[in-house]
Amino acid sequence: MINAVGLIVILGCVFGSFILSGGKVGIILEALPHELMAIVGASVGAFLLGNSLRTVKLAGSGLKRAFKGPRWTAELYRDLLTLLFGLFTTFKKQGATGIESHLDAPEESPLFSRYPKILADHHLVEFICDYLRMMTVNFDDPHQLSEAMEADIERHHHEELAPQHALQQMADGLPAIGIVAAVLGVIKTMASIDQPVEVLGAMIGGALVGTFLGVLLSYCLVGPLASKLAEVIAADSKPYSIVRTALVAYAQGAPVQVAAELARRLTPSDCAPTFAQLETALNEAKNELAPVAA
Repeated sequence: MINAVGLIVILGCVFGSFILSGGKVGIILEALPHELMAIVGASVGAFLLGNSLRTVKLAGSGLKRAFKGPRWTAELYRDLLTLLFGLFTTFKKQGATGIESHLDAPEESPLFSRYPKILADHHLVEFICDYLRMMTVNFDDPHQLSEAMEADIERHHHEELAPQHALQQMADGLPAIGIVAAVLGVIKTMASIDQPVEVLGAMIGGALVGTFLGVLLSYCLVGPLASKLAEVIAADSKPYSIVRTALVAYAQGAPVQVAAELARRLTPSDCAPTFAQLETALNEAKNELAPVAA
């Protein structure tokens, strides 16, 4: 919704000020189709030329993510903390043998299946299972575990940012592509130098539409969307740091509930459950874990 409002404000203020100042919209409308064809076509072509097929596909889904915003809500963060509490409790009570079935087939695990939205995040589930599995084989150096997880998070974040970087490069190049379109318009105008002044003025105005569109698309559309995507990626990467904090705390010997509380404190403030809310959720999880343990 806020994206639509922003777009309306941009178009309304830019074109509204032009019309109110006495500008002739007809010149822009006449030049718009072929200028857009040149600018958008060249931009898309350069984007395809400069990026791998994987990055191009991720950029498409990245634009959807930018419009939809961060996926993680307060409810999802609470579910993640509760899931980690359940996994640690099972690990503590039943040992490596008891936790392995949940890690080998999380989609069939009664612990994971309680949280279908988290289970749908395959990368995060794999991250949790891989490092818990490492702990089952006596990976007993918490500092080494922390470093390994940090490197894994950094790699994942770098891969996630690839389409954002590609979109930002596209935004940076749009003003120059707009100039290319404008130059073509000037060349066309120079070929009609024998025409009356009013005709030449309209042709020059149409040529300048290219520069206008390049700057507008760069700084008012593609650039902001690239920045929004970076923000969304950073927000959706936060759960990995929360899992890392909880796992390292548990590996260092912290009680299960303390590990969950330390992870809670890393949750974004606008989505973090309160201490009382988390305690209530964990108490409910304890009751649900009884049949699993049996």
